[in-house]
Amino acid sequence: MSDLQEIKNDSSDLNLDNPNYFINRELSHLYFNQRVLAQAMDETHPLLERLKFLVIFSSNLDEFFEIRVAGLIQSIRFEREVTGPDGLQTRDCLKLISEICHETVRLQYEILNDTLIPALAHEGIQFLRRSQWTAAHAAWIEDYMMQEVLPVISPIGLDSAHPFPRLVNKSLNFIVALEGKDAFGRDLGLAIVPAPRSLPRIIAVPEHISGKANDFVFLSSMIHAHADKLFPGMTIKGCYQFRITRNADLDVDIEGIADLARTLRGELHSRRFGNAVRLEVADNCPKELTDFLLNEIGLKEDDLYRVNGPVNLKRLMRLPSMVGRPDLLYPPFTPSLPKGFSRKDNIFEAISKRDYLLLHPFESFTPVIQLLRQAAKDPDVVAIKQTLYRTGHESPVVDALLDAARNGKEVTVVVELRARFDEEKNLELASRLQEAGAVVVYGVVGYKTHAKMILIVRRENGQFKRYCHLGTGNYHSSNAHLYTDYSLLSAEPAICEDVHRIFQQLTGMGKTEKMNKLYHAPFTLKRQLLRMIDNEAKAKQEGKDARIILKCNGLAESKIIQALYKASQAGVKIDLIIRGMCALKPGIPGISENIRVFSIVGRFLEHSRVYYFANSEPKVYCASADLMERNLNRRVEVCFPIEQPDLAARVLNELELYLNDGRQRWELLPEGVYVQSFSPEHQSAQLELLRHFTAPSPSNPTWPALVSIPSGSN
Repeated sequence: MSDLQEIKNDSSDLNLDNPNYFINRELSHLYFNQRVLAQAMDETHPLLERLKFLVIFSSNLDEFFEIRVAGLIQSIRFEREVTGPDGLQTRDCLKLISEICHETVRLQYEILNDTLIPALAHEGIQFLRRSQWTAAHAAWIEDYMMQEVLPVISPIGLDSAHPFPRLVNKSLNFIVALEGKDAFGRDLGLAIVPAPRSLPRIIAVPEHISGKANDFVFLSSMIHAHADKLFPGMTIKGCYQFRITRNADLDVDIEGIADLARTLRGELHSRRFGNAVRLEVADNCPKELTDFLLNEIGLKEDDLYRVNGPVNLKRLMRLPSMVGRPDLLYPPFTPSLPKGFSRKDNIFEAISKRDYLLLHPFESFTPVIQLLRQAAKDPDVVAIKQTLYRTGHESPVVDALLDAARNGKEVTVVVELRARFDEEKNLELASRLQEAGAVVVYGVVGYKTHAKMILIVRRENGQFKRYCHLGTGNYHSSNAHLYTDYSLLSAEPAICEDVHRIFQQLTGMGKTEKMNKLYHAPFTLKRQLLRMIDNEAKAKQEGKDARIILKCNGLAESKIIQALYKASQAGVKIDLIIRGMCALKPGIPGISENIRVFSIVGRFLEHSRVYYFANSEPKVYCASADLMERNLNRRVEVCFPIEQPDLAARVLNELELYLNDGRQRWELLPEGVYVQSFSPEHQSAQLELLRHFTAPSPSNPTWPALVSIPSGSN
């Protein structure tokens, strides 16, 4: 009898701690990655975008092994296993992860080889196998190998003086089986060839050689074909590519650290050489060689992934920029700009009159940059405070802060050094800001600063006036073109005062002060969310209409889930739009039958966090926080109300668009699996928002006309 059948047969069991009511968070994370991979087969996406989805899946899976799987393995190694609400033991979880990942990786390469590569070839974009090389191809490739590869490659023969090397995380390598003796009389038998990271993994064959554009050769094919040149006089019995994935989570004991920045700098190098967690090899590699590799890096057969193609598909992300085929990509668009935000407009004057709410990428991120740029140059601005989690390279946000500091403004920046995989960039960023004269702090030890806030203090009519920006996403102008996020620009005194108080907490010391309108983690946000969920249940019991809509990236906090179960039992209609990990099980009779869970996966990464409670006042909130234990308990997060009625109504209408999505919506079933739901009468929510908000691009004059956004409940 299945767990779900047991639940159905015993609806009287209302113990909300029952493990059967929860989905394992790691497995739920994998299910999200499967939904990403499914986009590679969706022919409504342009062909090169489908390839990107396949590559994104590969990158996501890399990080899953580097962080999540590595963490599970480490918890077993140090006997720190913790069983989550779902009750799944760590070893059993790892076994299920292995089974799911092996099958999904097999499917990934099947999609690449049987669907995408033939479709690309049909469009004149071809990856040439060695059997397809003409004499001209072979001659050019040999010359490329001699001129570009051999001078920088360093083969390593394995013997007592040259033990198995410590290979860099996720680097491309080859194991070569040899026969014969070298110049020193050594009969080595095996060698390792690391491919330098400076070398491209796909190389364009010149048009005059191939006779046509867009023919490519994999670096791995070149090395396979000319491995004998690396070992002159030896016989090559076999050459096989492989890649090792390592634990990439920084192991920093924050207790007792005197200088967090210096400690992180010392740890960053170790990320490249952490303990191995996965081995990928070419599927034709003999077992004796895979056994040798597994033994050398300390892994078992379950950690081995045989792949039919390049072991590192992430490098394929360069292909779209190499082929010059915009017809195989999403059509470009121009984000809209609200009235009052042209370059000539005084942004402070505009925000003084009303709040502005922007939905990126459909609406431009430019007003946020414009706010900082004007503040940097405005002689009446005396101070700027900002949190930075991720910013990207050549950030206009950072440039504006640097200008402000050089112009004599009091600039204070809270830089989160532990933003995963951005630690090195943020250390460099902190140094640049300090050199320009800004005050840089690193938040509170033990709590990542994940809130997105700007506070600007301006002298007007002899008094100080504050302006603020609050967002659901990072100050990363490139991501603002790819991620959906809300930005609130406001001069509302109570909200600005709350932002000021949070900055005081982050940069100074003292007890937390009562907020006027903001909820913030780790102090009040979780408590207030639980209260508002409970209020909906009470309202329903009093005969009122009650409804909850929550949109975020992940839901795994057990107290929040249990509160939602109780609200469902009271009859509250609950819609959850959870892009990724979701530990809640919807549709359980007597427990969650009034809860629906959807995931939207499409052109843009759904990143906005929005909470709607029908009986709250105000009813609509945006936040930097997902509904995860780490966000609500171990991070500094901010939740802010959308108080203007027109803006709140707009957000609710946009939520309804997602709930009615007919193309990119996946629904979570009680069994824990997702199914894609197609509604012919409804369009993709993202496409509807593009049509509504964005202006036609000059290169795409036939962009669809504006449509009205529907209102009302689903």
